[in-house]
Amino acid sequence: MTTSVERTGTAGGIGASPRRPDGIVKVRGEFAYSSDLWHEDMVWGVTLRSPHPSARITGIDITEALKVPGVEAVLTHEDVPGVNRYGLEHPDQPVLAVDVVRYQGEPVALVAADHPETARRAMKRIRVDYEVLEPVTDAERAVRGDAPKVHPNGNVVRHVPIRRGDPAATADVVVSGVYEVGMQDQAFLGPESGLAVPAEDGGVDLYVATQWLHVDQRQIVAALGLPEDKVRLTLGGVGGAFGGREDLSIQIHACLLALRTGKPVKMVYNREESFYGHVHRHPAKMYYEHGADRDGKLVYIKARLFLDGGAYASSTGAVVANAATLGVGPYDVDNVAVDCWGAYTNNPPCGAMRGFGAVQAAFAYESQMDKLAQACGLDPVEVRVRNAMSEGSRMPTGQVVDSAAPVAELLRRVAAKPLPPAPSGERDLRTLPGGVSNTTHGEGVVRGVGYAVGIKNICFSEGFDDYSTARVQLRVVGGEAAATVQTAACEVGQGLVTVLQQIVRTELGVEQVTILPMDTSIGNAGSTSASRQTYVTGGAVRAACVAVRTALAKRIGSPDLELVGGKLVSTRDGVVADLADALGDDVYDETVEWRHRPTEVLDPETGAGNAHVQYGFAAHRAVVDVDTELGLVKVVALDCAQDVGRALNPQAVLGQIQGGSAQGLGLAVMEEIQTRDGKIRNPSFTDYLIPTVLDMPPMDIDVLERADPNAPYGLRGVGEPPTISSTPAIVAAIRAATGKELPRVPVRPEHIVG
Repeated sequence: MTTSVERTGTAGGIGASPRRPDGIVKVRGEFAYSSDLWHEDMVWGVTLRSPHPSARITGIDITEALKVPGVEAVLTHEDVPGVNRYGLEHPDQPVLAVDVVRYQGEPVALVAADHPETARRAMKRIRVDYEVLEPVTDAERAVRGDAPKVHPNGNVVRHVPIRRGDPAATADVVVSGVYEVGMQDQAFLGPESGLAVPAEDGGVDLYVATQWLHVDQRQIVAALGLPEDKVRLTLGGVGGAFGGREDLSIQIHACLLALRTGKPVKMVYNREESFYGHVHRHPAKMYYEHGADRDGKLVYIKARLFLDGGAYASSTGAVVANAATLGVGPYDVDNVAVDCWGAYTNNPPCGAMRGFGAVQAAFAYESQMDKLAQACGLDPVEVRVRNAMSEGSRMPTGQVVDSAAPVAELLRRVAAKPLPPAPSGERDLRTLPGGVSNTTHGEGVVRGVGYAVGIKNICFSEGFDDYSTARVQLRVVGGEAAATVQTAACEVGQGLVTVLQQIVRTELGVEQVTILPMDTSIGNAGSTSASRQTYVTGGAVRAACVAVRTALAKRIGSPDLELVGGKLVSTRDGVVADLADALGDDVYDETVEWRHRPTEVLDPETGAGNAHVQYGFAAHRAVVDVDTELGLVKVVALDCAQDVGRALNPQAVLGQIQGGSAQGLGLAVMEEIQTRDGKIRNPSFTDYLIPTVLDMPPMDIDVLERADPNAPYGLRGVGEPPTISSTPAIVAAIRAATGKELPRVPVRPEHIVG
């Protein structure tokens, strides 16, 4: 891999790539994940789940389960002491099912026992009588009203219209298409897990792998009927998240069992249960029409998008808003009519996953741009460049893009990169479609090249009070100045702990920085999602450091004080003192709540409003080899250019771009939770395929640093944009190799050969 990143920075500070504090123990297999938690006298909890996507519960009998030796408790909905409802945005999901189940895998009962196998045996003895109903599985039908109601209020979670310009606009060149995106799983390697420990004060302490400690706490206290100070959460080691841990899994269940048994309760899902136990990416069906003049300049875009939210709301409302507001892509177009619906169905619940609504829309609008290029006789890069937005452009919502938007430059950069050499002579099987399965030696293999660009909002939107709380302490430890940082921001593998250390080193000039465990003893830090933590929690830590520095400067009487390399430096007097000497026995302790600039709720009729904080952009060029006889695909190269505002940690930025591109590759050619009549057919890593190191091609990455003046250090969220443009680029390359329309992802062999 190559990269072009211009950077400056102090040792271990902003702009450097210091070693991750958790890196070595993770590589050695010594890192304590949430599934490794242990307590001397703990018992094990398991969940009984519905085998049916839609059914009425006519009876539950736990008698035989209670007779199993070693069983400590068996709970049903009658044992939920508080509100038997929870939900990330809307409390529409029962803690334990009461009279109906709405998806396969819905929790019905809980068991705690002295051994996990004992708990599972007892679980199988619970008798649940069901009246099976016909499931609602088509989101478009659900929205139209052609299907039974999944919830009493109907099947529409949210409808977002976007209207701009002339709804009757016409154009010389018109292209249209119907596109589908399958249900992708976050496929994190660490399963859902946690340990709930009952406390002497009648409360409970929960150690759990999650993405948002305080929202978990809010939902748990409601279900337990306890005050907030009686439910304390601490982040356990997280083995990946990608949105799948924003919703609750074991949290309330483990706490219920701990409070009932009076013992610590550990819960760990196996891989199959994990597929049932968390939300997935929304499948989508999308109807698009693009109109342009004969030179390829967009005149109008019309679109109807249907997102399948599954049985419960989760974050569907926000996903719908993203798909709608970003639904035309990073392009200037005066006339827009987009409608996006999120539907309730009896399919598995869907919610947050990397890209969050923008992934689905990008596959459709980028496929359309390739159609438009062909209809106008233009190069696929040229048609995009002609329509590319730039700083000062207006979104379909009317919001002005008021920081860098180098869309055309990103496209030109990937287009200018050298292509992989054409294959010649005898080829290594590992470079061919099918790999070492020896399906081909090059016969029937055709190469294709494809391009795509995408747009993603950064941070929470639509007027959400998006903030983070950070506490920074500065004192002398062991004769040296040292800092301690406390936040509730969840480290889920993305490297936030490293970046927070870098910020403190930059602002306070100290080498020794300790990040305390994340828990709810400090104020909310929001979710580790929406590419927001470096922006918002980084902003909070920076602000807390400034408050510490200001307090120190006030005491010393030097208002222009800077802390550099363990020294107090004045712009007027130079080095004032050694920092450790100046601190003495004093402790400087500051806690700050930090917010980014406000956003606005979308107008319900037109979708107008300054809904988003910031936009991120990435472009990809994909090169593929396709075995046109067997329908097998090998991604040969996946080059990327992305604007990151400022690379706070260049090595971590590259890792995010690689990882996001890998998930986009997975959606393009292999990843899909397959359902039939609402039932998951492939809940395992044997049958749900994710890219391995042999599937990922070399990546030539350009990292642009076009600072956003509104963001801390000028940064721009990095994690999601590469997931958005990688999928359509790969599919465009497969189209170029095969001539097939390929309106659905993931692309399967039968789509190529059929």
